[in-house]
Amino acid sequence: MPFLGQDWRSPGQSWVKTEEGWKNFSSDDKNSNDSDVSYCKTEDECFQENLLLAITYDMAAKKRRKDFMNNNAKIPYFHKEKWIYVHKGSTKERHGYCTLGEAFNRLDFCSAIKDNRRFNYVVRLLELIAKSQLPSLSGVAQKNYMNILERVVQKVLDDQQNVRPIKELLQTLYVSLCGLVQDMGKSVLVGNINCWVHRMENTLQWQQQLDNIQINRPVSKGMTLTDLPASLQLNIMERLSDGRDLVSLGQVTPDLGQLTEDRLLWKRLCQYHFTDRQIRKRLMVSDKGQLEWKKMYFKLCRCYPVREQYSETLHFCTHCHILFWKDTNHPCTANNTESCCKPVSPQGFINLFKF
Repeated sequence: MPFLGQDWRSPGQSWVKTEEGWKNFSSDDKNSNDSDVSYCKTEDECFQENLLLAITYDMAAKKRRKDFMNNNAKIPYFHKEKWIYVHKGSTKERHGYCTLGEAFNRLDFCSAIKDNRRFNYVVRLLELIAKSQLPSLSGVAQKNYMNILERVVQKVLDDQQNVRPIKELLQTLYVSLCGLVQDMGKSVLVGNINCWVHRMENTLQWQQQLDNIQINRPVSKGMTLTDLPASLQLNIMERLSDGRDLVSLGQVTPDLGQLTEDRLLWKRLCQYHFTDRQIRKRLMVSDKGQLEWKKMYFKLCRCYPVREQYSETLHFCTHCHILFWKDTNHPCTANNTESCCKPVSPQGFINLFKF
């Protein structure tokens, strides 16, 4: 059986473009047909012209790819498919394995931050990557990470919402970069160390912009939160899953401050995030013999992880091992796709790529 490689034609054979179309021209034809010297010259000229055009097109394509992927590019690079096959070893069908950086490039996080349902999920994922997974990202993935982070900061500055979680994300990133770039004496990140020092300066600049942000009071002619009855205000406060949001809300007006001190409100918050066993270990009783639910909540937050809740998350198909957003289709061959798809938490996303 003959071996068919990249150049499977026989030696001395070439294809040239003529006015009549592509023709196969070999060196044997040139030596045997002495009468067609003028015709052979035309073929050679066409061949040289086609070769020059091919080289020019190839160089232009490489230049476009280089300009697109250089450090100055502000548009993250993503594949057309918004899903990725997660495989941790070589099989007969697939060779190699999937990395965290590859998944970060393939999944459309750039569009996800524009969706309010996915925003908190992506921010939490960026925070987990900043804590421990930056060295595992490839150069392209690290650059995409910084570009997406810049868009997140710009979105917060424009919308004037979610300021606190982004501040915490930037602080976590800066501490991690200081440990990777300075404390170890050398950078373990992909790329020039001067590039990462510049990114650290950008992180500090983003922090200053968020510190100096001025929240504009919205112009509203309709009913506001303070116009509602106290029972409805408490009902709205029960929908808040973060105790720090309750504290911030209580600083708006004295009336809201009294409502946010409701013991039942903090009790439900503790029971939502923590188990009964965890609560029993951290009981705090006041001088009047009552449980200090508010103090217990912040003490429990320092000891145990809080419950995470997201409007929309990534999903993992256990049948075809594909990671995808729920509203995007993936090539699944299962009969019942709903039973095979499971939501993936941000920490679960990181764990998928631990080998």
